[in-house]
Amino acid sequence: MQQNQADYSPNSKREELIKQIINLTELRNKLRGRVDGIVRDILQQEEELVGVMDQANSLMSIGHHVGEILHKVDEERFIVQSISGARHLVGYKKSIKPEQMKTGARVALEITTLTIVRILPREVDPQVYKMQITDNEKNISFQEIGGLQEQMRQMREVVELPLTNPELFVRVGISPPKGVLLYGPPGTGKTLLAKAIASNVDAAFLKIVASSIVDKYIGESARVLREMFAFAREHEPCIIFIDEIDAIGGKRIDGTSSDREVQRTLMELLHQMDGFEKLGKVKVIMATNRPDTLDSALMRPGRLDRKIEIGLPNEAARLDILKIHASKITKAGDIDYDSIVTLSEGFNGADLRNVCTEAGMFALRNDRDYVINEDFNKAARKVADAKKLESAPHQYSEQ
Repeated sequence: MQQNQADYSPNSKREELIKQIINLTELRNKLRGRVDGIVRDILQQEEELVGVMDQANSLMSIGHHVGEILHKVDEERFIVQSISGARHLVGYKKSIKPEQMKTGARVALEITTLTIVRILPREVDPQVYKMQITDNEKNISFQEIGGLQEQMRQMREVVELPLTNPELFVRVGISPPKGVLLYGPPGTGKTLLAKAIASNVDAAFLKIVASSIVDKYIGESARVLREMFAFAREHEPCIIFIDEIDAIGGKRIDGTSSDREVQRTLMELLHQMDGFEKLGKVKVIMATNRPDTLDSALMRPGRLDRKIEIGLPNEAARLDILKIHASKITKAGDIDYDSIVTLSEGFNGADLRNVCTEAGMFALRNDRDYVINEDFNKAARKVADAKKLESAPHQYSEQ
């Protein structure tokens, strides 16, 4: 009797109840997890169904008118202007978020009731899409640039740091720079430095040659600039690189109608960089060989806050550049880089790359698949002779 009473003591009952509660709790958690998974699957299937239905409706429906929102009348109605110029008071589809209904937004209008059924992306000139640098083209690291360590540091301070760590400028209480000008002789690495920034910063990158946007039609060049900066603001963080800026940024003088079109383009550029609409996380890099010809309004702080000179490399810089270009070449024997650097006095980065190319050509000419020291020496002398033509006056033989 005492043994049976011990089996049914209050303590044993309590332990048994606790075990049952624990088992029921575990079962409830398992069932809840299954229910949550089923609910997620149902919601996902509903979203997929809505997407399929929208796609089916778009395939079966007729086209839409394109318009622009001019004014918000109230929470339900807007004044829009169609492509034809007619204005209409219309409503909008409830699936559109109210915060998307902004003045100036491009919209699709239902063809019969003119109800706004979709928000369209901003109209962008096809030239702007061609300016984008794809991820496949971002293949240059800072280690592949020699002799420009100080210039790289300054560039990263002005362009990379405000995009990656903007809170540092807020903490100090200063506004980050808007733009930087790279200037110096041809072939010194201005464009290469901009490409390295594009490859190492997680941001959209637009590259344009200034002369390519100068159009013979009045106002077209300024329009392309406006759309380029608007595209950059919508895809920020974004870096805009304008090469050969002296094509549109020269000092303003009275001239022909074509000169006035260039001046209008310059004024649009000035407005975009320092107008009422802030650039935000958009940085501008410009490059030129002729900084003395640029307009003073473009050069002032607030637009181009930092000017970085990319000069001819010194002896140590030439050695770094030469080793970088020669690292990809199949070589045999010892290469006396110091003697090659001595022969390359006055060379820029492009010339040193050409030395490596010519050395490879000498090897091919001698039926070799490797380059020796003598090839580099011959190549350096050949490039040095070719550089004499850059400063020598043209001489014409008498007929």
